[in-house]
Amino acid sequence: MLKILNSTSDDMNEIFRLYQIAREYQKPRFNVVWPTFETSLIESEIKNNHQWKLIIDNKIACVWATTYNDALIWGKKNEDPSVYLHRVATNPEFRGQNLVKKIVDWSISYATKNNKKFVRLDTVGENKKLINHYQKCGFDYLGLFQLADTKSLPDHYKLDDVALFEIKI
Repeated sequence: MLKILNSTSDDMNEIFRLYQIAREYQKPRFNVVWPTFETSLIESEIKNNHQWKLIIDNKIACVWATTYNDALIWGKKNEDPSVYLHRVATNPEFRGQNLVKKIVDWSISYATKNNKKFVRLDTVGENKKLINHYQKCGFDYLGLFQLADTKSLPDHYKLDDVALFEIKI
């Protein structure tokens, strides 16, 4: 049985474990690797109900974060009422189960309930395999963009252009 719930502070160790696994997966495959995220960022997301987990058979299969504001990445498009997805990290026990598509289906419903017109996400660099995967999951690929101001963003945004994706609701 699959459930999607808000993460809790009890999930912190697992969230950081999945982020570390994601970094290790990224290292040999991609030019850009996630940095170690600040604990305070994840604590804030949990407190504000913006950190999520997908549960399968009572195990965390995947985690991600949402926000309604992403101006530094999306610029003027941030004015559109949107749900932004960040840091999707999958438990390797559940790879190959098309979890991103399950998150997309959930996020469309979540966006609709919250009066949003788009579901959006980004990835740093021109990762063609990931771009193709997101397109198969229903996202329109908008292209690669150079961000104007990366000072307040996590370090990996400083390393390359950003690929932007959206689903219009």
